[in-house]
Amino acid sequence: MMSANYTRTAIALHWLMAALVLGTFALGLWMADLPNSPLKLRSYNWHKWAGASFLALALLRLAWRWRHPPPPAMPMPRWQAHLAGGVHHAMYALFFAVPLVGWAYSSSLGYPLVWFGVLPLPDFVPVDRALAKLIKPWHESAAWGLAGLVVLHVAGAVKHQWIDHDGLLRRMAPWLQ
Repeated sequence: MMSANYTRTAIALHWLMAALVLGTFALGLWMADLPNSPLKLRSYNWHKWAGASFLALALLRLAWRWRHPPPPAMPMPRWQAHLAGGVHHAMYALFFAVPLVGWAYSSSLGYPLVWFGVLPLPDFVPVDRALAKLIKPWHESAAWGLAGLVVLHVAGAVKHQWIDHDGLLRRMAPWLQ
């Protein structure tokens, strides 16, 4: 019999990715307006390291999900199930698109990604300032899109917890007994 809750690994990956996406988004907003300085350069590196870490976690989460299917869906109106599924699929797509486009942007500017200052990752687009100018708004738009989907995701969880009282949130937050 399949459990009604997610596995501990799925829960850990969910909350770790939630913290990383919020932190990376907040750092991106904050660093964009910094004056040119060593702090701004360090902030960009932290942002890129967080993005690369997020991409690695997204790959791990997708692999985990592939091998460990989620628990059965909770009963809900069909439109809610379709909306939840659409939000989840779009978030997964952006889990990959946001960091990959950011990596392409950094590569096109000629700033290599050296993960935590130790592991150089390959540039996958050539240095090209015109290309960088095209890519930058894609990264920003995708990040804002992911932020919007996170808000929808949280709103759905809050609705189920405090309006429907159906126990849905307990599946991913077992400490909310």
